[in-house]
Amino acid sequence: MTSFSALYDSTLGKKYIMALTGAGLFGFVVVHMLGNLQLFLGPEPLNRYAVFLKSKPGLLWGARLGLLLLVFLHILTAVQLTLRNRAARPEKYDRSKPYRASYASRTLFLGGLALFAFVVYHLMHFTVGTVDPSYLKLRDAANRHDVYRMTILGFSHPGVSAFYIACMAVLCLHLSHGVGSAFQSIGFKNKQTAVWIDRVSKILGVVVFLGNSSMPLAVLAGILR
Repeated sequence: MTSFSALYDSTLGKKYIMALTGAGLFGFVVVHMLGNLQLFLGPEPLNRYAVFLKSKPGLLWGARLGLLLLVFLHILTAVQLTLRNRAARPEKYDRSKPYRASYASRTLFLGGLALFAFVVYHLMHFTVGTVDPSYLKLRDAANRHDVYRMTILGFSHPGVSAFYIACMAVLCLHLSHGVGSAFQSIGFKNKQTAVWIDRVSKILGVVVFLGNSSMPLAVLAGILR
């Protein structure tokens, strides 16, 4: 217990936790995106997929609680590392000197907070039904919750779709730096691998952005209706 506590209290230990929880959250983002992309297949596949998830309450709630734990640990260690870095460097950077950190790295913490706010809104929008309770009452021909129609209606508002797309851009930036930082934290990023890791990180961020943004864009363009 003492060794675990010492590891957690260390900067390196917190970076490991950031890396591992980030990897878990990235995996969820990809799986969630692939499931949602069934929107392009039409109402039947997407609504059937939603029914399958709800038919496994143990698996569904286990995943939700696991994700909640990952998010909590990820945010907690991010705040702790940020405060620790600021305490170790009480004076602000000399702005007259060049600073080579990327925009993504400089906005990583704020981007993370913005994404947390987006997740809360997303749950209120499509899961809890706080934004529009009528979404939860939609039914298809088989008397299943019409997730397809709910998604179309939700993204039919230009302001809502613009907000989602903007948040996906923030997620793209977060992933483009976060994936590389995770590899660096666990010791896989060095002079030989840095270029490829950074390149793959950016590609993954762009893929997630395009995949998630394609849905509200397709609704606004009238491709999905």
